[in-house]
Amino acid sequence: MGPSGTIDFSKWWVKDSSSRKGNPVVVTMENPNYSVVEIDAPDSAFQPVDKERGKNAKQFTWLLLLKAHRVVGGLAWLGNSLCSLLHSVKKRLFLGHVETEMSAKAKFLFRVILTFLVMALAFLSFELVAHFKGWHYFHNHNLHLPEASEITGWFHTAYVRWLEFRADYVAPPIQSLSTFCIVLFLIQSVDRILLCLGCFWIKFKKIKPVIDGDPLSSHDLEGSNQGYPMVLVQIPMCNEKEVYEVSISAASQLDWPKDRLLIQVLDDSDDESIQWLIKGEVSKWSQRGVNIIYRHRKFRTGYKAGNLKSAMSCDYIKDYEFVAIFDADFQPNLDFLKQTVPHFKGNPELALVQARWAFVNKDENLLTRLQNVNLCFHFEVEQQVNGVFLNFFGFNGTAGVWRIKALEESGGWLERTTVEDMDIAVRAHLNGWKFIFLNDVKVLCELPESYEAYRKQQHRWHSGPMQLFRLCLPAIITSKIAFWKKTNLIFLFFLLRKLILPFYSFTLFCIILPLTMFVPEAELPIWVICYIPVFLSFLNILPAPKSFPFIVPYLLFENTMSVTKFNAMVSGLFQLGSSYEWIVTKKAGRSSEADLLAAEERDSKAMSLQLHRGTSDSGLSELNKIKESQETVPRPPVKKMNKIYKKELALAFLLLTAAFRSLLSAQGMHFYYLLFQGVSFLLVGLDLIGEQMN
Repeated sequence: MGPSGTIDFSKWWVKDSSSRKGNPVVVTMENPNYSVVEIDAPDSAFQPVDKERGKNAKQFTWLLLLKAHRVVGGLAWLGNSLCSLLHSVKKRLFLGHVETEMSAKAKFLFRVILTFLVMALAFLSFELVAHFKGWHYFHNHNLHLPEASEITGWFHTAYVRWLEFRADYVAPPIQSLSTFCIVLFLIQSVDRILLCLGCFWIKFKKIKPVIDGDPLSSHDLEGSNQGYPMVLVQIPMCNEKEVYEVSISAASQLDWPKDRLLIQVLDDSDDESIQWLIKGEVSKWSQRGVNIIYRHRKFRTGYKAGNLKSAMSCDYIKDYEFVAIFDADFQPNLDFLKQTVPHFKGNPELALVQARWAFVNKDENLLTRLQNVNLCFHFEVEQQVNGVFLNFFGFNGTAGVWRIKALEESGGWLERTTVEDMDIAVRAHLNGWKFIFLNDVKVLCELPESYEAYRKQQHRWHSGPMQLFRLCLPAIITSKIAFWKKTNLIFLFFLLRKLILPFYSFTLFCIILPLTMFVPEAELPIWVICYIPVFLSFLNILPAPKSFPFIVPYLLFENTMSVTKFNAMVSGLFQLGSSYEWIVTKKAGRSSEADLLAAEERDSKAMSLQLHRGTSDSGLSELNKIKESQETVPRPPVKKMNKIYKKELALAFLLLTAAFRSLLSAQGMHFYYLLFQGVSFLLVGLDLIGEQMN
């Protein structure tokens, strides 16, 4: 170091100082510790040198420091993420509400999982002692028992006896069950691949339903609406304060002649304040000239099916040819009826035109993103392929238009299951009616943003089909439809996609896989654990390409949800109490940015009209009082209560225990899968999956 604080690096750059050429270069640095760096003979730095001596000690030191800095930065990020996770876990454990409302069947499943967890911990303790004592008798998937002379002590004897018992009596049934599940898994994988090939063929050939000519045109006097059929719009709802305005407003603005359209708001709310709010919204649009009526049932029997059945019993229904159904959070576009109703013209066998769902909150959190992946595949692949090649799929319960004649001939709405939409679709199919799915007609709606709401929705969606299968099986067998249609209904529509899928997902990946870590004689191939699930997840995520970064969370979350789906499937198949449970999915009342701007513009235009008309209805004055009282009285902030789900937590600890066991046998791929799947169950069990994404 020179007197001015400079550092001379020239002796490290060249060996012979006498061969240096050129003038020295001085570079001033802003670092306060190193003011000036002096480099002599820059040309020599670019001269060819021996490869073994090209990197000097100083360069190597700086390279190591740079790599160390990156490693430390990565560890710091990992540490911060782990601390945040532990903080959230601690918060859930101390402030979370433990799930207590469990049916007898759910408690039984929890006890079964808990029994497996206790067994896994006992086996792990046994294996740890044997590992540290050096008793390694299982190599290359074969068991090598020691000679009698090599066995020392009672514990060693007990361990050897356990190995013999495990190989002779425990491993065979586990291996048989895993083989059975693998066969089911492969069958379901083939079905999924065929559906994707069908979707690719539709895209390649550009196949889609088309409207012939202009079926809405009238040959009568100009300006006549006789070419427009009579359409009924039904909006069933129940205590949905957050979203009632959205659906009523969107339905009231449908582009259809007012004298050919009637809107029924079917309110099953048991909260009088919500009833007044909905009545006020209906009155507002009625004063604007919309043909809209409000209906309320005193007794909410039959849930949504009972509500629709009651509405269809009105005398004036005979004047209408078609009925469009929208749930309370659905926002059809203005031209929805003009895009759907014309398909019925000249197609007397057509019963249903189903539109696709689109979501206003698909990017709200990780849970909504994963739901979007599932539903995009359901609409674009499953329903589109079945609609094109079979003219049949399950009605989605909303965003569809029915021919009223088809509803009546199929027996109307029945209250026997919680999936009244699938029920009426199956009965219409058995009567020979056809369906059309419009993938390019989308209706905005909401996804459940909390795991609790999503879990209850999935329970209803997976228990209802099994309940319906028991009821419809005799009618399917004795129906007059073609044999291949019966086969499709029984084996594909019901058994494979509604029963087998949740069964093998839960049994194979949540029970058998962790057990094989403690019973290595029953082995699962690596392609079952990794390769095929990743490939199928890749296919599932194709309709939502922006979700590709979430392919691994999607795979893990689907296996995590298999607990809820399996639970629901069993309750529906054996008609347990929870299979009849109907809980309205909680909504947040979100709208797209375009909808908010349009609503603001509509309200500003309607303001002057309302000032001149006044308020003649006493109900509207009561409504204004309710709204004013809600605005003036301050409400305490509602604190979100997260639940702790015991079944998911028990499975998390079971998988993490199995992951630790896989380390002893050096099974790397199994370890990573079990670790990540265990963490996924842990996040769901602590209700962290629905947290806001920043």
